[in-house]
Amino acid sequence: MLFKKIQVSRLLLTVLLAAFSVLFLVPLIWMLSAAAKYEQDVMSYPIQWIPQQWNLIGNFKEVWMGKVPFSLFYVNSLKLSIIMTLCTLVFSSMAAFAFTKIPFRGRNAAFALLLSFMIIPSEATLVPRYLLLKWFHLYNTHAGLIVMGAFSMYFTFLLRQFMMGIHNDFIEAAKMDGAGYFTIFWKIMIPLSKPILATVAIIKFIWTWNDYQNPLIFLIKQQLYPIPLGLQMFRNDYADNYSAVMMASVAAIIPLLIIFIILQKQVIKGISLGGVKG
Repeated sequence: MLFKKIQVSRLLLTVLLAAFSVLFLVPLIWMLSAAAKYEQDVMSYPIQWIPQQWNLIGNFKEVWMGKVPFSLFYVNSLKLSIIMTLCTLVFSSMAAFAFTKIPFRGRNAAFALLLSFMIIPSEATLVPRYLLLKWFHLYNTHAGLIVMGAFSMYFTFLLRQFMMGIHNDFIEAAKMDGAGYFTIFWKIMIPLSKPILATVAIIKFIWTWNDYQNPLIFLIKQQLYPIPLGLQMFRNDYADNYSAVMMASVAAIIPLLIIFIILQKQVIKGISLGGVKG
């Protein structure tokens, strides 16, 4: 009897959570629906969740072959997001490994000093970063944005906390076999850290893809604009065409969904390992 009550309560909880999930997905569903409609049908009431007249191809052509170079903005965002994500994975993981498994004098003090920089808001460093980029002739270039976003103290901290849970016996065994620190890092730490690396990759890619402030301040040429600035330009030029704007918005979130789908198994694996740890 108790087992049946537990099953019923779980079923009710599942139905309740499913209802909430659908509620939160309503804006996304409306956006997908609007992207496939003609403009005059977007604001029709009652809402046509399934379009009676489809204009998916027309809206697609308007976005990718229209007067706004949306494809160029897309390529710029992919370039910045992929390069900055890879740089962050390399530099932050190496720094985390050094702060975790390589003993050297002042290691904890150096890490505490770097960690203290996290309390400084990014807005407070806009002027110094602007001056530095002008000084190094990197202003209004993708290279300047990449240099600023190639390393993250936050992700270094996140990776360090994960690596601290990897037992030192692996390191000692590798040293006895003659492995150096680079071999230990590449062949032991990286494979064991795949879950947290996948998490870092997802978060960093999303942050870079959605970054609006830095490109707005450090880029002038429209040919260098990423998706956030490109969408703003697109909205200005197509203010009265909601279906085209929704199609552009759908196109903007596709890479985020793809990277999450590709890396979600590693993230879930990391959560499972953390749940049974200890």
